[in-house]
Amino acid sequence: MGIPKDGGNGLGAVLSKIATDGRHGEDSPYFDGWKAYEENPFHPAQNPDGVIQMGLSENGLCFDLTEDWMKSNPKASICTAEGVENFSSIANFQDYHGLPEFRQAIARFMTRIRCGRAKFDSDRIVMSGGCTGACETLVFCLADPEDAFLVPSPYYPAFNRDVRWRTGVQLIPINCKSSNNFQLTLPELESAYEEAVESGVNVKGLILTNPSNPLGTTLDRTSLRELLEFTSRKKIHLVCDEIYSATVFSSPEFTSVSEVMHEVECCDPNLVHIIYSLSKDMGLPGFRVGVIYSYNNTVVSIARKMSSFGLVSSQTQLLVASMLSDEEFVEKFLEESPRRLRARHRKFVRALGEVGIGCLQGNAGLFFWMDLRHFLKEQTFEEEMRLWRVIVHDVRLNVSPGSSFGCPEPGFFRVCFANMEEGTADVALGRIRAFVSKREHDGEKKRKWGGNKMLRLSLKPLRYDENNILTTMSSPDMMSPRSPLVRARN
Repeated sequence: MGIPKDGGNGLGAVLSKIATDGRHGEDSPYFDGWKAYEENPFHPAQNPDGVIQMGLSENGLCFDLTEDWMKSNPKASICTAEGVENFSSIANFQDYHGLPEFRQAIARFMTRIRCGRAKFDSDRIVMSGGCTGACETLVFCLADPEDAFLVPSPYYPAFNRDVRWRTGVQLIPINCKSSNNFQLTLPELESAYEEAVESGVNVKGLILTNPSNPLGTTLDRTSLRELLEFTSRKKIHLVCDEIYSATVFSSPEFTSVSEVMHEVECCDPNLVHIIYSLSKDMGLPGFRVGVIYSYNNTVVSIARKMSSFGLVSSQTQLLVASMLSDEEFVEKFLEESPRRLRARHRKFVRALGEVGIGCLQGNAGLFFWMDLRHFLKEQTFEEEMRLWRVIVHDVRLNVSPGSSFGCPEPGFFRVCFANMEEGTADVALGRIRAFVSKREHDGEKKRKWGGNKMLRLSLKPLRYDENNILTTMSSPDMMSPRSPLVRARN
C-alpha cells in the first residue's frame, strides 16, 4: 500500500493542530521558487538552461579560505587520523551548556565583529540548532500562544515558521514605505503598537533584523536608541536578529543593540535579547550553529533547558571552537569576506542599472532589494505574481517576490548574489539583459505585462574560459547551489 493522502478524507482529524494548521508558511512564493529550482536546477554543462538559484541567502564567496584552514588543521576534526585521539571524549554525551571552548570562541567572535565596542560573556551563550531553533526557543521563553510580536515589514518570510508555527504566537507587521527607503520610524511603531493594544492583543515585543533581511541595510545608532527607548518604556522585549552582522561591506558600519544599551537611561537589560548564527557571516549553514544571547538570567537558564531539543553536535562545537580561536584566520576571513561581497554586490547593481533596473542602496547582507515596479502593468500584487512567474519559469531565475516578505507595496524582489560562482553570476546577468532587451524590442515598454503573451527567451548554453569570459565551457562544479527548501533557515 502507498502512503495515504488526506485529500479531504478526514485524516487531519487524527493529527495534531500544529501538523495540519498550515502555519508553517511553506505555501508561499518564497518556497515555490525553490521548488522550481529543484525541479530544473541550473548546471553550466549538464543543464545550462535550468533555473538559477537566486532565492537562497548563502555566503559561498570565501569557501576557499575555510577549506584551506581545514586542510591545515586536521586535528580540529575527530574524523581525521590526526584528530581521532579526541574521539571518545567528544563522542560522549555533552551537557546543555556546550563545550566551554565553543562558547568562549563564539563570545570572542561576536566581540570581534563589533570591534570590541561590546563584550560578550560566554556564560550567556545558549547554543541551538541554527537560527531557526534559536529564534523559536527564545519565543517559547518570552511569550504564550496568542501573544504578539511587532516586526517591521518587509521581513524574513520564515519568521512565520520560526516565530509563529509551533509557538502559537502572532506577528504584527509594521508597514514601512518605499518613499522612506523602508526605514522603520517611531510614529509607525507607536501606531502599530497602540492599534494592537486597542484590539486586545498582548504585545510582548519587537523583532528587528539588523542588518535587514531582505533590504540589505543597517540600523544607525540613533534609530537603535529610539527603538530601545520605546521597548523599554512599554516594558516589552526587544529581540535583535544579528545573523548578518559580519556581512557589512560598505558604510555605514554595523551597530549592535549591545553597543547602545548603556546609552539608554531607561533600558532594562532583562528585556534585550540577541539571535546569532555562523550561517551567514562564516558561510556555514549546514553546521547548524545558532546562538541565543540574552541579558536575562532566567531566559538563559530556561533556554538552556529547552536547547536539549536542538543541540549543536559536539564534533561541530570542537571544529568551530578551533577555527574561531585561530585569530589569524578570523582576521583574514573578516577582511576578505566583505571585500568579495562588495565586489559581487557592485557587479550586480551596476549591471542592473545599465538596463534601467534600480535597487535599494544597501550596505550589508547577501542580497539586494530590486525595484521592478515599472515592469508592472498595474501596481497590484496580482501583477507582481505574474511578473514573478515569468522571471522564474521563463527567464529561469529564482528571485523572491516582495509579497512573500510582507512588503506593503508590489513590485519589489529580493535577489541573492553570494551563493553562486562567478560564471553563474554572469549567466544570470546575461538572462536579465536578454529579458529587458526582449521587452524593449517587442515594444512592451509602455504597455508593460498582461494579456495572454508570456515572454519566453531562447537561452543558448554559455561557455567560459579560465577567466570567466564567455568562450569555453567552465568546470562542471560551477553551478547554482542546491535549495534546501524547508531544511535551511534562509
